[in-house]
Amino acid sequence: MSFFKKTLASFGIGSAKVDSVLQQDVLYAGQQAELKIHVYGGASAQEIDNIDVKLCCRYIAEVAQDSGDRESQLLRRVAQTHVLAKWTLPYAFTIQPGEERVFDVSLAIPCNTPITLGDARVWLETGLDVAMAVDPTDKDSLTVRPDALMDGIFTALEEKGLRIRQVECEAVEGFELPFVQEFEFVPTAGPYHGRWRELEMVAYRKDDGLSLWFEVDRLREGGKGMLASLLGAGKLKRELTIPLDVSGQEAGARVVQFLEQST
Repeated sequence: MSFFKKTLASFGIGSAKVDSVLQQDVLYAGQQAELKIHVYGGASAQEIDNIDVKLCCRYIAEVAQDSGDRESQLLRRVAQTHVLAKWTLPYAFTIQPGEERVFDVSLAIPCNTPITLGDARVWLETGLDVAMAVDPTDKDSLTVRPDALMDGIFTALEEKGLRIRQVECEAVEGFELPFVQEFEFVPTAGPYHGRWRELEMVAYRKDDGLSLWFEVDRLREGGKGMLASLLGAGKLKRELTIPLDVSGQEAGARVVQFLEQST
């Protein structure tokens, strides 16, 4: 290989490329993501030290901002990235010019991976660790659908006239993940129209079932992230746990019954 080609490769010009291809159209939390990682050789042979695959998501945290006043601190909402799962190739290899290598990867999708509704974002980052070169990366947005239990709950709430207005992942303490996913509903028809301003719900899957927390806002008090902050402070009272072995229809019926009895 000429010195010129070697120099170009060291700066990532004409170097290897990586592409991740998901084998499913959509993903469900708790299942496996099947991937094919394609590595394409560049203009010269290159040593690939590693392949990293990361399943990432976005959540919002309130971060203190220096206001110059020691007695008061301003908080600003900042997007954070969390790695939900990752996979690493356990060996190095050499990719020849024009060569294509394909790696089959199975990545477990954690049970509390956010559903990609509203502002929730989930994506896959695949990177090559190439010695003395700009590391090639591939970033792909993913669609994560609700499982049978959550789908049944959404359907039951929709049938009662509640429409999802906003979905966001909010930072909170006391959980395995540094955030919870919050669903905000507004009544547009049905029995809660004119009674409620909004319903906030957090869903979190545990070993013993699907735990749900609810907050009903009748007077429009509080602000964004109210439910997550109450949840972190341990002040929220309305909690329901649904066994994992019930049907989605049964889960929805239990949520409606719980809301009617507790509100």
